Amino acid sequence: MRRYGITKTGNAHLRRIVVEAAWAYRHRPSCTGALKERQKHLSEPVKEIAWKAQHRLHGRYCKLMARGKNKQQAVTAVGRELLGFIWSIGVEVEQSLRSDLRRAA
Repeated sequence: MRRYGITKTGNAHLRRIVVEAAWAYRHRPSCTGALKERQKHLSEPVKEIAWKAQHRLHGRYCKLMARGKNKQQAVTAVGRELLGFIWSIGVEVEQSLRSDLRRAA
């Protein structure tokens, strides 16, 4: 499968925010006390998706750097993949809300 670059179409603000967030994946995944406190009220499936994202995206960044890509290209590629995980978390939350509404009705 051939992946093309991120285009300039769409929401420029969202594109900038995702690339900024992707810079965090340069660092090894860890779950510190502050992160555990923020995640306290999240559902287990959402936490699992987030943890999987941390490991996968950090690994992707490391592989791209090992192949000789420059940092900006690697981070942009990680940001593109990050959008898939954000989508996955959104779908999970939406499904859980729908099931909660069905049970309440």
